[in-house]
Amino acid sequence: NGAICIQPCSPPFHGETSFVCENRKWQMFTDACASLDVQSLFQVSSGPFLHVCCTSTTFFSAKYFGADDYGDSNCQADFSCIIPDILSSPAIPGNIADIVELLKKISLLFLENVNRGKMQSYSRIANHILNSSIISNWAFVRDRNASSILLDSVNLFAGKLLLRNGSESIQEHFISTKGYSIHKNSSGKSFDFSMAFSNTGNITGHMVIPEEELLKLPKTSKAISVAFPTLGAIIETSRLDPGLVNGMVLSVSLPEELRHILLTFEKVNKLENVKAQCVAWHSAERRWDSRACTVKSDNISSVVCICRHHRRTFKSFSILMSPTTLRNAVLDYITRLGLSIFSLVLCLIIETVVWHHVTKTEITYMRHFCLVNIATSLLIADVLFILAAVMHNTALNYQLCVAATFFLHFFYLALFFWMFTLGLLILYGLLLIFFKITRSVLIATAFSIGYGCPLVISILTVAITQPKNGYLRSGACWLNWYETKALLAFVVPALSIIVVNVVVVVVVVVQTGRSSVGEGCKSQDLSNMIRISKNVALLTPLLGLTWGFGLATIVDSRSLAFHITFALLNAFQGFFILLFGTLLDRKVLGSLQHLFWIIRTFS
Repeated sequence: NGAICIQPCSPPFHGETSFVCENRKWQMFTDACASLDVQSLFQVSSGPFLHVCCTSTTFFSAKYFGADDYGDSNCQADFSCIIPDILSSPAIPGNIADIVELLKKISLLFLENVNRGKMQSYSRIANHILNSSIISNWAFVRDRNASSILLDSVNLFAGKLLLRNGSESIQEHFISTKGYSIHKNSSGKSFDFSMAFSNTGNITGHMVIPEEELLKLPKTSKAISVAFPTLGAIIETSRLDPGLVNGMVLSVSLPEELRHILLTFEKVNKLENVKAQCVAWHSAERRWDSRACTVKSDNISSVVCICRHHRRTFKSFSILMSPTTLRNAVLDYITRLGLSIFSLVLCLIIETVVWHHVTKTEITYMRHFCLVNIATSLLIADVLFILAAVMHNTALNYQLCVAATFFLHFFYLALFFWMFTLGLLILYGLLLIFFKITRSVLIATAFSIGYGCPLVISILTVAITQPKNGYLRSGACWLNWYETKALLAFVVPALSIIVVNVVVVVVVVVQTGRSSVGEGCKSQDLSNMIRISKNVALLTPLLGLTWGFGLATIVDSRSLAFHITFALLNAFQGFFILLFGTLLDRKVLGSLQHLFWIIRTFS
């Protein structure tokens, strides 16, 4: 596994194909086989024109050029002479990479006098590799940033488009460019696009420059917008970003004075239970960034976004649909249940009332000591979870979100480490019967594990990821996953503790089973099974084993059933702790009955 094999391409193609070994099978990794050769395509000669090197491997033959050094004047004006060979070439991964490189060179070298003819030729070339039928081929392009390079190149070239009579419109199937002259006395200027996304139908996009923004213009300027119905899907094929683009990509080129625009995107997948997110393409970091946009309205068919335009950073916009952000009324209701918080508060009150009656031995003292800290950690984490959701939904400042995430991370880790401490205490009581440890040592060890370890992990996580703005995930006050994997600082300790506590439960089951060995009566089997089942039921919520069901939401993040099951178990954990940790404890119940008898006697 992981071995790489490189194979040369069969004639007439040149280049190579690489394969990677996965599960004892060779899987194609990259395909650089090409029939085009752009390495020797353009050279900058003494003049400002295109000059094609007529080598034997170049697909641009000498038929396009006259006797002079600069070639045919028509080709110089709009380089249309190269289009027939490009359009007749197969859109295989190697050719896609070469065409992206060609468009990049054109956008860098020939930005002067970008007229309608040049933009039409440029659009026809780009349209060839934006076709919806060849999106899957982009997955095997060697340069994973090829789609981002294409987007930047088109934006740069289109931004220099000259407008005839104050407007311009150039339409291809999979790329459309529109431009208008704008000035401060204009009413709000709008750009409307309706384009084919696939053979099944069209999608629309709408961009508006608000009138209050136009008032900022000191002189007449131009606004250019480019629409890409398939580019979002192309970007997905070469990235590990789980956010699925659910509309066209709209690029804009505006004067520096204009910062805010209004964008309306029609959704490709009109699913009611999937949340939409407005995003901008961060051209420097080559990723979708939600910080530049906010959702103004969202319905089943379209989304309206307010976005911040920046000429060097944010020029392209779209909407994402995240499969891990399921928006369902049942799920929203369950996650906001107050039963867990109410149960935890009641648990702490009961523990306070009966504390002196149930903590007379070292083991019972430490058991209730761990239980109180588990309940306290979960209670604070639940409250912080609600506050973090409120902070995100009301768009409060970034620093508050960082602080909420830090403490949320800390107290959820504390919950797990206290459950780990309780598991170790159970092993101590079962296996080290004749080895006694003083209460002060037990308490110091428990505090070190329960709060010390989470504090170290939380501080290291924020110290390592926050300087690179990789601490928070996009769209929530919680740890980042897709850029910095900060979430591993929670997932790895939590899953490790769950595994250890599963071992603890197995040890308890084995010890319980051994206690009845030698009794010599088959009637004891039933009572033995009941005793084992009771122990498992008691320990499962106290040791956090219900969190193991969260693995199901990772295996299949689209399944609503898994999300609802995990949300139910999570929401009711506080109730389970109250029930199994406190109310079913015989000593606690006895103390409560005694207290109620005293109250009734005096009343």
